[in-house]
Amino acid sequence: MRATNRLLAELPSTLAALLRPQMGRVAGEILREIRRSVPEYALPLEGVFGRVFVNGVEQALLQFLDRVADPSDPGRDTRLELFRKLGRCEVNAGRGMDTLQTAYRVGARVAWRRMAEFGQRVRLPLPTMCVLAEALFAYIDELSSLSVEGYAAAQARAAGALELRRKRLLETILAGQPPSRAELADLAVSARWPLPERVVAVALGRDADPLLPTAPVLDEVLADLEGPEPCLLLPGSVPLAALRLELGGCRAAAGPEVPLAEARESLRLARQALALVRRGHLPDVSLTLCSEHLPTLLLRQDEFLTRQMADRVLAPLADLTPKQRRRLADTLVVWLGVRGGAPEVAARLKVHPQTVRHRMRQLEKLFGDRLSDPDRRFELELALRANVLSGQEARPESAGESGETDAPQR
Repeated sequence: MRATNRLLAELPSTLAALLRPQMGRVAGEILREIRRSVPEYALPLEGVFGRVFVNGVEQALLQFLDRVADPSDPGRDTRLELFRKLGRCEVNAGRGMDTLQTAYRVGARVAWRRMAEFGQRVRLPLPTMCVLAEALFAYIDELSSLSVEGYAAAQARAAGALELRRKRLLETILAGQPPSRAELADLAVSARWPLPERVVAVALGRDADPLLPTAPVLDEVLADLEGPEPCLLLPGSVPLAALRLELGGCRAAAGPEVPLAEARESLRLARQALALVRRGHLPDVSLTLCSEHLPTLLLRQDEFLTRQMADRVLAPLADLTPKQRRRLADTLVVWLGVRGGAPEVAARLKVHPQTVRHRMRQLEKLFGDRLSDPDRRFELELALRANVLSGQEARPESAGESGETDAPQR
Protein backbone atom coordinates (compact mmCIF):
# COMPACT_ATOMS: atom_id res chain seq x y z
CA MET A 1 0.00 0.00 0.00
CA ARG A 2 2.86 2.41 0.72
CA ALA A 3 4.28 1.91 -2.77
CA THR A 4 0.86 2.62 -4.28
CA ASN A 5 0.43 5.76 -2.17
CA ARG A 6 3.88 7.00 -3.19
CA LEU A 7 2.98 6.66 -6.87
CA LEU A 8 -0.44 8.25 -6.39
CA ALA A 9 1.15 11.18 -4.61
CA GLU A 10 3.16 11.93 -7.79
CA LEU A 11 -0.04 12.40 -9.82
CA PRO A 12 -1.87 15.73 -9.99
CA SER A 13 -4.93 15.55 -7.74
CA THR A 14 -7.00 17.27 -10.46
CA LEU A 15 -6.60 14.15 -12.62
CA ALA A 16 -9.30 12.40 -10.56
CA ALA A 17 -11.95 14.92 -11.54
CA LEU A 18 -11.00 14.57 -15.23
CA LEU A 19 -11.24 10.76 -15.18
CA ARG A 20 -14.36 10.37 -13.00
CA PRO A 21 -16.99 10.98 -15.76
CA GLN A 22 -15.50 8.11 -17.75
CA MET A 23 -15.72 5.49 -15.01
CA GLY A 24 -19.32 4.32 -15.47
CA ARG A 25 -18.65 3.35 -19.09
CA VAL A 26 -15.31 1.77 -18.15
CA ALA A 27 -16.93 -0.32 -15.38
CA GLY A 28 -19.49 -1.73 -17.83
CA GLU A 29 -16.79 -2.60 -20.35
CA ILE A 30 -14.69 -4.32 -17.66
CA LEU A 31 -17.66 -6.48 -16.60
CA ARG A 32 -18.39 -7.49 -20.20
CA GLU A 33 -14.74 -8.32 -20.90
CA ILE A 34 -14.39 -10.39 -17.72
CA ARG A 35 -17.51 -12.41 -18.56
CA ARG A 36 -16.19 -12.96 -22.07
CA SER A 37 -12.62 -13.89 -21.03
CA VAL A 38 -13.24 -15.86 -17.81
CA PRO A 39 -15.57 -18.87 -18.38
CA GLU A 40 -16.42 -19.19 -14.68
CA TYR A 41 -17.97 -15.72 -14.75
CA ALA A 42 -19.82 -16.18 -18.06
CA LEU A 43 -23.09 -17.03 -16.29
CA PRO A 44 -25.45 -14.25 -15.13
CA LEU A 45 -23.92 -12.41 -12.19
CA GLU A 46 -26.74 -13.07 -9.74
CA GLY A 47 -27.05 -13.66 -6.02
CA VAL A 48 -24.60 -12.56 -3.38
CA PHE A 49 -21.51 -13.09 -5.51
CA GLY A 50 -23.02 -11.24 -8.50
CA ARG A 51 -23.85 -8.22 -6.37
CA VAL A 52 -20.46 -8.22 -4.67
CA PHE A 53 -18.62 -8.67 -7.97
CA VAL A 54 -20.42 -5.85 -9.82
CA ASN A 55 -20.07 -3.59 -6.81
CA GLY A 56 -16.40 -4.59 -6.55
CA VAL A 57 -15.62 -3.45 -10.12
CA GLU A 58 -17.39 -0.12 -9.62
CA GLN A 59 -15.85 0.49 -6.19
CA ALA A 60 -12.37 -0.46 -7.39
CA LEU A 61 -12.50 2.29 -10.05
CA LEU A 62 -14.07 4.91 -7.79
CA GLN A 63 -11.70 4.17 -4.93
CA PHE A 64 -8.72 4.47 -7.27
CA LEU A 65 -9.88 7.95 -8.28
CA ASP A 66 -10.48 8.91 -4.65
CA ARG A 67 -6.93 7.95 -3.83
CA VAL A 68 -5.63 9.89 -6.82
CA ALA A 69 -7.45 12.90 -5.38
CA ASP A 70 -6.18 12.25 -1.86
CA PRO A 71 -3.65 9.43 -1.29
CA SER A 72 -3.97 9.89 2.46
CA ASP A 73 -7.77 9.45 2.50
CA PRO A 74 -8.43 8.05 6.02
CA GLY A 75 -11.66 6.35 4.95
CA ARG A 76 -10.14 4.03 2.37
CA ASP A 77 -9.32 1.17 4.78
CA THR A 78 -12.98 0.60 5.68
CA ARG A 79 -13.86 0.12 2.01
CA LEU A 80 -11.16 -2.48 1.39
CA GLU A 81 -13.25 -5.14 3.16
CA LEU A 82 -15.26 -5.46 -0.06
CA PHE A 83 -12.25 -7.03 -1.81
CA ARG A 84 -11.62 -9.47 1.03
CA LYS A 85 -15.28 -10.45 0.65
CA LEU A 86 -14.66 -11.26 -3.02
CA GLY A 87 -12.04 -13.78 -1.89
CA ARG A 88 -14.47 -15.31 0.61
CA CYS A 89 -17.10 -15.61 -2.12
CA GLU A 90 -14.67 -17.67 -4.22
CA VAL A 91 -14.36 -20.20 -1.39
CA ASN A 92 -18.15 -20.40 -1.07
CA ALA A 93 -18.42 -20.95 -4.84
CA GLY A 94 -15.88 -23.77 -4.69
CA ARG A 95 -13.38 -22.00 -6.96
CA GLY A 96 -9.65 -21.36 -6.57
CA MET A 97 -8.11 -17.90 -6.44
CA ASP A 98 -6.76 -18.19 -10.01
CA THR A 99 -10.17 -17.31 -11.45
CA LEU A 100 -10.51 -14.08 -9.48
CA GLN A 101 -6.91 -13.07 -10.11
CA THR A 102 -7.48 -13.55 -13.84
CA ALA A 103 -10.49 -11.22 -13.56
CA TYR A 104 -8.30 -8.63 -11.82
CA ARG A 105 -5.78 -8.77 -14.66
CA VAL A 106 -8.50 -8.45 -17.31
CA GLY A 107 -10.00 -5.49 -15.46
CA ALA A 108 -6.64 -3.78 -15.14
CA ARG A 109 -5.97 -4.11 -18.89
CA VAL A 110 -9.36 -2.68 -19.85
CA ALA A 111 -9.09 0.17 -17.34
CA TRP A 112 -5.61 1.11 -18.53
CA ARG A 113 -6.59 0.96 -22.18
CA ARG A 114 -9.41 3.44 -21.60
CA MET A 115 -7.30 5.69 -19.36
CA ALA A 116 -4.54 5.72 -21.96
CA GLU A 117 -7.01 6.72 -24.68
CA PHE A 118 -8.35 9.48 -22.45
CA GLY A 119 -4.83 10.68 -21.64
CA GLN A 120 -4.00 10.93 -25.32
CA ARG A 121 -7.18 12.93 -26.00
CA VAL A 122 -6.45 15.46 -23.25
CA ARG A 123 -2.71 15.30 -24.00
CA LEU A 124 -1.48 14.28 -20.57
CA PRO A 125 2.31 14.53 -20.30
CA LEU A 126 4.12 11.24 -20.95
CA PRO A 127 5.69 11.14 -17.44
CA THR A 128 2.23 11.51 -15.93
CA MET A 129 0.90 8.69 -18.12
CA CYS A 130 3.76 6.43 -17.03
CA VAL A 131 3.13 7.10 -13.34
CA LEU A 132 -0.62 6.62 -13.85
CA ALA A 133 -0.04 3.20 -15.42
CA GLU A 134 2.34 2.12 -12.67
CA ALA A 135 -0.02 3.36 -9.95
CA LEU A 136 -3.02 1.59 -11.51
CA PHE A 137 -1.29 -1.81 -11.72
CA ALA A 138 0.15 -1.44 -8.21
CA TYR A 139 -3.35 -0.65 -6.96
CA ILE A 140 -4.82 -3.75 -8.69
CA ASP A 141 -2.09 -5.90 -7.12
CA GLU A 142 -3.08 -4.44 -3.76
CA LEU A 143 -6.74 -5.37 -4.29
CA SER A 144 -5.77 -8.85 -5.45
CA SER A 145 -3.73 -9.34 -2.27
CA LEU A 146 -6.73 -8.35 -0.16
CA SER A 147 -8.85 -10.95 -1.96
CA VAL A 148 -6.17 -13.57 -1.28
CA GLU A 149 -6.36 -12.66 2.42
CA GLY A 150 -10.12 -13.08 2.41
CA TYR A 151 -9.86 -16.36 0.51
CA ALA A 152 -7.28 -17.77 2.94
CA ALA A 153 -9.32 -16.75 5.99
CA ALA A 154 -12.52 -18.28 4.59
CA GLN A 155 -10.69 -21.44 3.56
CA ALA A 156 -9.24 -21.81 7.07
CA ARG A 157 -12.68 -21.39 8.63
CA ALA A 158 -14.19 -23.91 6.20
CA ALA A 159 -11.42 -26.39 6.92
CA GLY A 160 -11.89 -25.94 10.67
CA ALA A 161 -15.64 -26.50 10.41
CA LEU A 162 -15.13 -29.58 8.25
CA GLU A 163 -12.58 -30.95 10.70
CA LEU A 164 -15.05 -30.53 13.56
CA ARG A 165 -17.79 -32.30 11.61
CA ARG A 166 -15.41 -35.16 10.78
CA LYS A 167 -14.31 -35.45 14.38
CA ARG A 168 -17.95 -35.61 15.48
CA LEU A 169 -18.60 -38.30 12.87
CA LEU A 170 -15.63 -40.32 14.15
CA GLU A 171 -16.83 -40.05 17.74
CA THR A 172 -20.30 -41.16 16.66
CA ILE A 173 -18.98 -44.19 14.76
CA LEU A 174 -16.82 -45.24 17.72
CA ALA A 175 -19.56 -44.70 20.32
CA GLY A 176 -20.80 -47.65 22.36
CA GLN A 177 -24.18 -47.52 20.65
CA PRO A 178 -23.73 -45.91 17.22
CA PRO A 179 -26.83 -44.56 15.45
CA SER A 180 -28.51 -46.17 12.47
CA ARG A 181 -26.88 -46.32 9.07
CA ALA A 182 -29.26 -43.61 7.81
CA GLU A 183 -28.28 -41.22 10.62
CA LEU A 184 -24.60 -41.94 10.01
CA ALA A 185 -25.11 -41.27 6.31
CA ASP A 186 -26.49 -37.79 7.09
CA LEU A 187 -23.50 -37.00 9.30
CA ALA A 188 -21.14 -38.34 6.64
CA VAL A 189 -22.61 -36.07 3.96
CA SER A 190 -22.08 -33.05 6.24
CA ALA A 191 -18.48 -34.20 6.88
CA ARG A 192 -17.85 -34.89 3.15
CA TRP A 193 -16.83 -38.45 3.98
CA PRO A 194 -18.26 -41.19 1.74
CA LEU A 195 -19.57 -43.79 4.18
CA PRO A 196 -17.68 -47.07 3.49
CA GLU A 197 -18.90 -50.59 4.07
CA ARG A 198 -15.66 -51.70 5.75
CA VAL A 199 -13.07 -49.79 7.78
CA VAL A 200 -9.74 -50.15 9.53
CA ALA A 201 -9.12 -48.39 12.85
CA VAL A 202 -5.59 -47.25 13.66
CA ALA A 203 -4.31 -46.48 17.15
CA LEU A 204 -1.49 -43.94 17.28
CA GLY A 205 1.18 -43.54 19.90
CA ARG A 206 0.94 -40.50 22.14
CA ASP A 207 3.87 -39.01 20.22
CA ALA A 208 1.65 -38.66 17.13
CA ASP A 209 2.25 -35.48 15.16
CA PRO A 210 -0.99 -33.40 15.22
CA LEU A 211 -0.29 -32.45 11.60
CA LEU A 212 -0.58 -36.07 10.40
CA PRO A 213 -1.85 -37.28 8.04
CA THR A 214 -1.25 -34.94 5.10
CA ALA A 215 -0.92 -37.11 1.99
CA PRO A 216 -3.70 -36.65 -0.60
CA VAL A 217 -4.39 -40.40 -0.52
CA LEU A 218 -5.32 -39.98 3.14
CA ASP A 219 -7.97 -37.29 2.59
CA GLU A 220 -10.49 -40.06 3.26
CA VAL A 221 -9.25 -40.56 6.81
CA LEU A 222 -11.20 -39.55 9.92
CA ALA A 223 -8.75 -38.48 12.60
CA ASP A 224 -8.57 -37.59 16.27
CA LEU A 225 -4.96 -36.51 16.76
CA GLU A 226 -5.35 -34.33 19.83
CA GLY A 227 -7.17 -36.63 22.25
CA PRO A 228 -5.45 -38.68 24.99
CA GLU A 229 -5.58 -41.77 22.72
CA PRO A 230 -5.15 -40.47 19.14
CA CYS A 231 -6.60 -42.62 16.39
CA LEU A 232 -7.56 -42.78 12.71
CA LEU A 233 -10.38 -44.46 10.84
CA LEU A 234 -9.69 -45.51 7.25
CA PRO A 235 -12.02 -46.94 4.64
CA GLY A 236 -10.99 -50.50 3.84
CA SER A 237 -10.05 -49.34 0.34
CA VAL A 238 -7.19 -47.12 1.60
CA PRO A 239 -3.86 -48.99 1.31
CA LEU A 240 -2.05 -49.29 4.62
CA ALA A 241 1.23 -48.82 2.76
CA ALA A 242 0.26 -45.17 2.20
CA LEU A 243 -0.36 -44.77 5.93
CA ARG A 244 2.98 -46.35 6.77
CA LEU A 245 4.75 -43.67 4.70
CA GLU A 246 2.90 -40.88 6.49
CA LEU A 247 3.61 -42.05 10.04
CA GLY A 248 7.25 -41.03 10.03
CA GLY A 249 8.63 -42.00 13.43
CA CYS A 250 5.22 -42.31 15.07
CA ARG A 251 4.36 -45.77 16.42
CA ALA A 252 0.94 -47.07 15.37
CA ALA A 253 -1.15 -50.24 15.21
CA ALA A 254 -3.84 -51.05 12.64
CA GLY A 255 -6.81 -53.13 13.74
CA PRO A 256 -8.40 -55.73 11.47
CA GLU A 257 -10.60 -54.64 8.57
CA VAL A 258 -14.21 -54.90 9.77
CA PRO A 259 -17.73 -53.78 8.85
CA LEU A 260 -18.37 -50.15 9.75
CA ALA A 261 -20.58 -51.16 12.69
CA GLU A 262 -17.58 -52.97 14.28
CA ALA A 263 -15.12 -50.06 13.99
CA ARG A 264 -14.99 -49.75 17.80
CA GLU A 265 -13.77 -53.37 18.09
CA SER A 266 -11.09 -52.81 15.45
CA LEU A 267 -9.83 -49.83 17.44
CA ARG A 268 -9.91 -51.82 20.71
CA LEU A 269 -7.63 -54.47 19.20
CA ALA A 270 -5.35 -51.83 17.68
CA ARG A 271 -4.92 -50.15 21.07
CA GLN A 272 -4.24 -53.51 22.70
CA ALA A 273 -1.59 -54.27 20.08
CA LEU A 274 0.03 -50.89 20.69
CA ALA A 275 0.16 -51.62 24.42
CA LEU A 276 1.79 -55.00 23.74
CA VAL A 277 4.41 -53.29 21.56
CA ARG A 278 5.21 -50.89 24.40
CA ARG A 279 5.58 -53.82 26.81
CA GLY A 280 7.89 -55.68 24.44
CA HIS A 281 5.46 -58.52 23.66
CA LEU A 282 5.20 -57.55 19.97
CA PRO A 283 7.96 -56.31 17.63
CA ASP A 284 8.66 -52.58 17.84
CA VAL A 285 7.89 -51.42 14.28
CA SER A 286 6.35 -48.22 12.94
CA LEU A 287 3.04 -49.90 12.03
CA THR A 288 1.87 -53.09 13.74
CA LEU A 289 -0.81 -55.02 11.84
CA CYS A 290 -3.20 -56.83 14.18
CA SER A 291 -4.01 -59.32 11.43
CA GLU A 292 -0.44 -60.64 11.73
CA HIS A 293 -0.64 -61.16 15.53
CA LEU A 294 -4.14 -62.51 16.17
CA PRO A 295 -3.03 -65.49 18.36
CA THR A 296 -1.03 -63.17 20.63
CA LEU A 297 -3.94 -60.74 20.86
CA LEU A 298 -6.31 -63.61 21.65
CA LEU A 299 -4.13 -64.86 24.51
CA ARG A 300 -3.85 -61.30 25.84
CA GLN A 301 -7.57 -60.53 25.77
CA ASP A 302 -8.00 -61.72 29.36
CA GLU A 303 -4.65 -62.11 31.10
CA PHE A 304 -6.18 -63.28 34.37
CA LEU A 305 -8.09 -66.05 32.61
CA THR A 306 -5.02 -67.02 30.58
CA ARG A 307 -2.92 -67.21 33.74
CA GLN A 308 -5.52 -69.37 35.49
CA MET A 309 -5.59 -71.76 32.53
CA ALA A 310 -1.78 -71.95 32.39
CA ASP A 311 -1.50 -72.65 36.13
CA ARG A 312 -4.03 -75.49 35.89
CA VAL A 313 -2.78 -77.08 32.68
CA LEU A 314 0.90 -76.87 33.64
CA ALA A 315 0.37 -77.94 37.26
CA PRO A 316 2.46 -81.15 36.75
CA LEU A 317 5.53 -78.92 36.33
CA ALA A 318 4.89 -76.91 39.51
CA ASP A 319 7.07 -79.02 41.85
CA LEU A 320 10.14 -78.92 39.63
CA THR A 321 13.08 -76.61 40.13
CA PRO A 322 12.97 -73.45 37.95
CA LYS A 323 15.74 -74.86 35.72
CA GLN A 324 13.95 -78.18 35.25
CA ARG A 325 10.62 -76.43 34.62
CA ARG A 326 12.11 -74.19 31.94
CA ARG A 327 13.91 -77.05 30.16
CA LEU A 328 10.84 -79.27 30.04
CA ALA A 329 8.50 -76.42 29.06
CA ASP A 330 10.88 -75.39 26.27
CA THR A 331 11.03 -78.95 25.00
CA LEU A 332 7.28 -79.50 25.21
CA VAL A 333 6.32 -76.33 23.36
CA VAL A 334 8.74 -77.18 20.53
CA TRP A 335 7.54 -80.80 20.41
CA LEU A 336 3.92 -79.68 20.16
CA GLY A 337 4.82 -77.21 17.45
CA VAL A 338 6.98 -79.33 15.14
CA ARG A 339 5.03 -82.60 15.57
CA GLY A 340 8.28 -84.43 14.79
CA GLY A 341 10.70 -86.81 16.42
CA ALA A 342 13.66 -86.17 18.70
CA PRO A 343 16.04 -85.03 15.88
CA GLU A 344 13.67 -82.27 14.72
CA VAL A 345 13.04 -81.04 18.28
CA ALA A 346 16.75 -81.24 19.09
CA ALA A 347 17.65 -79.19 16.02
CA ARG A 348 15.20 -76.49 17.05
CA LEU A 349 16.49 -76.39 20.64
CA LYS A 350 20.11 -76.89 19.60
CA VAL A 351 20.61 -79.85 21.95
CA HIS A 352 21.47 -83.53 21.41
CA PRO A 353 18.56 -85.83 20.34
CA GLN A 354 19.26 -88.05 23.31
CA THR A 355 18.64 -85.08 25.59
CA VAL A 356 15.24 -84.61 23.97
CA ARG A 357 14.38 -88.31 24.41
CA HIS A 358 15.30 -88.10 28.09
CA ARG A 359 13.11 -85.04 28.57
CA MET A 360 10.18 -86.55 26.68
CA ARG A 361 10.27 -89.60 29.00
CA GLN A 362 10.07 -87.17 31.94
CA LEU A 363 7.15 -85.33 30.33
CA GLU A 364 5.28 -88.58 29.68
CA LYS A 365 5.59 -89.45 33.37
CA LEU A 366 4.30 -86.03 34.38
CA PHE A 367 1.45 -85.61 31.86
CA GLY A 368 0.57 -89.20 30.99
CA ASP A 369 -2.24 -89.64 28.47
CA ARG A 370 -2.68 -85.90 28.09
CA LEU A 371 0.17 -85.86 25.57
CA SER A 372 -1.82 -88.14 23.25
CA ASP A 373 -5.22 -86.41 23.68
CA PRO A 374 -5.77 -83.72 20.97
CA ASP A 375 -7.84 -81.49 23.27
CA ARG A 376 -5.31 -81.69 26.09
CA ARG A 377 -2.42 -81.03 23.68
CA PHE A 378 -4.27 -77.93 22.48
CA GLU A 379 -4.61 -76.73 26.09
CA LEU A 380 -0.93 -77.44 26.71
CA GLU A 381 0.16 -75.46 23.67
CA LEU A 382 -2.04 -72.50 24.63
CA ALA A 383 -0.69 -72.53 28.18
CA LEU A 384 2.92 -72.83 27.06
CA ARG A 385 2.55 -70.05 24.47
CA ALA A 386 0.96 -67.86 27.13
CA ASN A 387 4.10 -68.43 29.22
CA VAL A 388 6.24 -67.47 26.23
CA LEU A 389 4.30 -64.20 25.97
CA SER A 390 4.95 -63.64 29.66
CA GLY A 391 8.68 -63.74 28.98
CA GLN A 392 9.41 -67.42 29.68
CA GLU A 393 10.49 -67.96 26.09
CA ALA A 394 12.02 -71.12 24.72
CA ARG A 395 15.61 -70.43 23.77
CA PRO A 396 18.54 -72.36 22.34
CA GLU A 397 20.64 -73.91 25.07
CA SER A 398 24.39 -73.67 25.45
CA ALA A 399 26.59 -76.71 25.16
CA GLY A 400 26.91 -76.80 28.91
CA GLU A 401 23.18 -77.13 29.37
CA SER A 402 22.58 -79.84 26.82
CA GLY A 403 24.21 -82.60 28.83
CA GLU A 404 21.82 -82.35 31.80
CA THR A 405 21.66 -85.14 34.32
CA ASP A 406 19.02 -83.82 36.69
CA ALA A 407 15.76 -85.75 36.69
CA PRO A 408 12.36 -84.44 37.72
CA GLN A 409 11.87 -84.45 41.46
CA ARG A 410 8.40 -85.32 42.76
